[in-house]
Amino acid sequence: MTDANIRSSAGRFVANPPAGREETEKVQSELKFALPKSYVDFLLTANGGEGFTSDSYVVLWRVEDLVSRNAAYNVAGFAPGLFLFGSNGGGEAFGFDTGSETCSIVSIPFVTMDKMDARLVATNFERFISTLSAS
Repeated sequence: MTDANIRSSAGRFVANPPAGREETEKVQSELKFALPKSYVDFLLTANGGEGFTSDSYVVLWRVEDLVSRNAAYNVAGFAPGLFLFGSNGGGEAFGFDTGSETCSIVSIPFVTMDKMDARLVATNFERFISTLSAS
């Protein structure tokens, strides 16, 4: 997945400049699971960004904000097994289900932050991007 792919598939999404490999590896070393390769590849071409994707809005967080935002939302306490990486710009967060084999993508309300309220969005990060562009 490249910056050009998400720009062309996601309407008016404005991608950030690429993340540095060092920062990406630093974050990886702080986690208890491996970020999916397709997501890491995305970060190395577009370190997050935001904008409209067809009929949706998406905010994908920068790699350097991932750990602190997950801590601030107390994701480990409220929704163990999830790791957030963005939102819809409103009341829903997007995250990886780290317990699934493919690190599937779920949406979860910020208000309840209860894993019981998580809804499957896509089975992997590439399908997540495709889902956004098709919505």
